[in-house]
Formats: sequence, structure tokens, C-alpha cells
Amino acid sequence: MEDALAALKAFVSAIETFEVTEWEEFATIWKPFEARRKTLLTKAGETERYLYFVLEGVQRGFYAADDGREATIVFTYPVSFSGIIDSFLLQQPSRYMLETLTSSRFIRTEYRQIAPLWAKYHSIETFNRKALSVTLSGTLQRQIELQCFSAEEKFRALLKRSPHVLQLIPHKYLASYLGLDATTFSKLLGSVRL
Repeated sequence: MEDALAALKAFVSAIETFEVTEWEEFATIWKPFEARRKTLLTKAGETERYLYFVLEGVQRGFYAADDGREATIVFTYPVSFSGIIDSFLLQQPSRYMLETLTSSRFIRTEYRQIAPLWAKYHSIETFNRKALSVTLSGTLQRQIELQCFSAEEKFRALLKRSPHVLQLIPHKYLASYLGLDATTFSKLLGSVRL
């Protein structure tokens, strides 16, 4: 658990500085959690109770349409936060699902544990706001890519931003994330070089 908290502290400290007492209280709310490959952590219609900090493994957030089609929205992997964030923050039922693509190891906290700390400590609330601002910025950039970029431009942007995902994540999920069919993704995989 010490290594997990050290990783969390390094991540948090890159964004916001906590006083010693703030960090100590923040650190006490995190508990270890493990999940096997293909475990559904959050289902559509459930309210997200947990905020996860990923130590090992890969997860995906996705939307499942009534006709069986899926749209991958986000991938998470070490060291980052995971969970269905809008459901978690608003404490309302999720429209999305969160599953592990590989065996995964986390530390996690519950909304009922972290919400009081946002109110109690300005630095913890500030960390939350800054982290969400970075997430929103990335989401807006991705929206531009999805709506305005060609298939090749989307593929190149993904490789430039996160080249390691080709080895981490099954290609069918990467194709879904980019809004491409599997055939187009496969062609791009064979022809595009950075």
C-alpha cells in the first residue's frame, strides 16, 4: 500500500501541493482493490460510487447502445484516475460502463469519503478542479478530432499522443475509440508511420 500511496502522491503533487496534514487525511481514504480481466466495474444505470487510481492494468469506459453497438469513450491505465467521472461527481446514474480489459490493481475511494475533504481543504478541492480542467481540455480536443479529422488524422493523433496503446489495448477497442470500423483501422495500422 505504501508504493500505491507514493504513486498517488507523486501524481497529485504534480498538480497541487497539499500540506502534510491534508495529505495524511487524504491518504487514509484510499483502499486497495483488484479486478480480473473483463470485470464490469460500473454498469449503465448505476451511480458510480468509486474513484479509482490505477496501479496496474487497462480499463475502458464505453457506451452500449440498445442495438448492441458499443462506443469506447476513454481508456485508463497506470498512473491515472479511473471511474465514470460524471456519475461520480454528480452522484447520478451513469449512462456508461467501465470494465477492465486486463487484470487490474487499484486504490480507490468512495464519494462519501472524498466529498467532505473537498469542502474541508481548499487544496484538495483545487486539485480536483485542476485535474478536471485537464480532463475537459483533452475531451474537447478529442471532440474536435472525432468531428473534423479524417480517419488517418485521427489515427496519427492517437499515435502521437499515446503510441504505447497499440501494445496495451485490443485494436477493436482502439477502432471504436477513434470512431472507425475495424477494416479501416487495420489498413491504417499497416500503412501509417510517424
